Amino acid sequence: MRTWQVERRKRTRHLIELGGLVVKAGVVDLAGDDRATIYGALLWAAEKLQSDEREKALALWTAKGKQAFEAERASTNLTATQDHPYGA
Repeated sequence: MRTWQVERRKRTRHLIELGGLVVKAGVVDLAGDDRATIYGALLWAAEKLQSDEREKALALWTAKGKQAFEAERASTNLTATQDHPYGA
C-alpha cells in the first residue's frame, strides 16, 4: 500500500472517530441533526479555546469527558458482568 493511502486511511479513521464523539455526546439528536447548529456549537467551543477562558474551558471539558468515559466504562463492565452466566 502506498504511503498516501495509509495516511488517507489514518485521516479517515480519525475523522470517523471525531464524528462518533459528536454522536456519542448526543449533540446530533439534541440539535435535530442540523449541521448549522452543530457547526455553530463547535465554532463557539473554538472561540472559547481562543479566549482568555481557554484553561478554564479545557479543565471543565476534560473533567466532564473523563467522567462520561468512566461512567460508560463502568456501565459496560456492569452490563457485561450481568450478561455473563457465571459473573465476571
